[in-house]
Amino acid sequence: MPAQTLVSKGNPAARHDITPLSVILVTGSYDHEIRFWEAWSGICSRTIARTGEAGQVNRLAISPDKRLLAAAIHKKVNIYEIGSASSDPIVTLEGHSLNVTSVSFHSEGKWLVTGSEDGTIKIWDLRTSHLHRTYDNSAPVNDVCVHPNQGELISCDQAGSIKQWDLSENICSHELTPVGDVPIRSVSLAADGSFLVAGNNKGNCYVWKVNDESSGLPRFQAVTKFHAHNKYLTRCLLSPDAKYLATCSADTTVKVWSISQNYEFKQEKVLVGHQRWVWDCAFSADSAYLVTGADSTIDLNEAEHEIASSDHTARLWEMASGESVRQYNGHHKAAVCCALHDGAS
Repeated sequence: MPAQTLVSKGNPAARHDITPLSVILVTGSYDHEIRFWEAWSGICSRTIARTGEAGQVNRLAISPDKRLLAAAIHKKVNIYEIGSASSDPIVTLEGHSLNVTSVSFHSEGKWLVTGSEDGTIKIWDLRTSHLHRTYDNSAPVNDVCVHPNQGELISCDQAGSIKQWDLSENICSHELTPVGDVPIRSVSLAADGSFLVAGNNKGNCYVWKVNDESSGLPRFQAVTKFHAHNKYLTRCLLSPDAKYLATCSADTTVKVWSISQNYEFKQEKVLVGHQRWVWDCAFSADSAYLVTGADSTIDLNEAEHEIASSDHTARLWEMASGESVRQYNGHHKAAVCCALHDGAS
């Protein structure tokens, strides 16, 4: 296990050398607060209270170098310095006219990508804090992810479309519409860009193999679909090793799906214990830990991700044992978004 991950192998109680800020765990809430947590001790190390500032926290993203936190707050994005004790953002990005629903850093941390209910996707130059480019999606954007090749974006929207945006050509190069106008809530790409998963408001997941443009095959080749939840699917996310998919839902559960080499998805675990909607998730770098919002014990075993829910709390789980090793308490309303960065910076 790399030196930056949460705890050492073998004995979960034995901490390895963790340098300050080597593990960044952040949650955002309807209580308007952003909280930083010491992953192993469970102590809230910093609170950004945002006193007097309107707007709930919608999404969070940590820069690859662990220096910056991007927080989508209503129509704007605040950029905070993670190593600072100040509650003031170092810059605020304004330009969207409606709720910002997605924030993602480019791999070098120089660019930030945002999606909004105003139907646009924007790329911001963090070196100048200026807007670099705007894409007109023509429908409210629910999620955006950056392709691992860093030259494309994948977005999904309320109109039921998934689009690939070519950053060099400045165009929408491909569009998928799996089921008419059923909103697509979330998209996730494998770390190597080889396949794409999308989840919609009816709880269904759709999977495409992503072929190289020069292969002569369709860019997106449908390989399977499956019903994951009976209510809204709020987030789908592939693990860093692309062996598991986590799906979050309004049905109060998180489901963990194993993925075969033939793109067969098998339900491994149903994580039961949340009292309300589960909104967000993020995998740990080594696939060994899970942070999850919960009121009571959750039966877990097979994967690794971090989850925020409407029941105010978060827990750290060791996946090998399925045991909860830490609980994070402090938010006064629903914890609706989270970010975890415990890999090398």
